[in-house]
Amino acid sequence: MGAVVRIVIVEDNLTFRETLELLLPLRQGIEVVASVERGADGIEACARLDPDVAVIDYRMPGLNGAQTTAALLEASPRTRVVCLTASVTGEEVELVRKAGAVACITKDRSLDEIVEAIRAAARAPE
Repeated sequence: MGAVVRIVIVEDNLTFRETLELLLPLRQGIEVVASVERGADGIEACARLDPDVAVIDYRMPGLNGAQTTAALLEASPRTRVVCLTASVTGEEVELVRKAGAVACITKDRSLDEIVEAIRAAARAPE
């Protein structure tokens, strides 16, 4: 990983996705290389772009966060996954962690906390 953490955002809520697209790059060392609506598109983007971190929603149409994480890590094994969701149950945390995510946090966290989760994920061992 270089000085800049390259991320892919996978989020079906357009407003939240666009907010992340705008705010994350304002933090030094964060670059959004792709932003997509669905898990399948996130998998393709990560396979093509090999980002440091994928920030994915848990509840999306089609593949959920655990399914997306598992397939994404098969396509791009070096990428680290942070699940960012509106609300999360213990079962969902367990599923997304088993699939390979390094963190699962709620969307109501501050931008500083989200950025720190992304940076910590980028530093996580392979």
